[in-house]
Amino acid sequence: MRRDGNELSGFEKIAYKPIGLVFGLIGALVAGKVFGLVWKKLSNEDETPQPLSDDYSTREVLLAATLQGAIFGLIKTAVDRYGMKGARRFLDAPRAPIRARTEV
Repeated sequence: MRRDGNELSGFEKIAYKPIGLVFGLIGALVAGKVFGLVWKKLSNEDETPQPLSDDYSTREVLLAATLQGAIFGLIKTAVDRYGMKGARRFLDAPRAPIRARTEV
């Protein structure tokens, strides 16, 4: 049972683990795409700077890393929150009664 309305029971935690992993992977893919689009728009370059590349200044690499972290954190939090809300709706939903089959 949730003590303050926010915590999951043991069963709910176990049930949410695989769902959370899938949502996390999807969120990471979306965050990578969003970062690529934002960086392309800001810098007018097609590629994002790689940390060990000599083609970019340290300032550009650090700025890109900061932006990437902010975008990833925002999307991850949104995916986690809405994923958990959906899972709670599903787990808290009343189940339809199972009718016994009658043999004819």
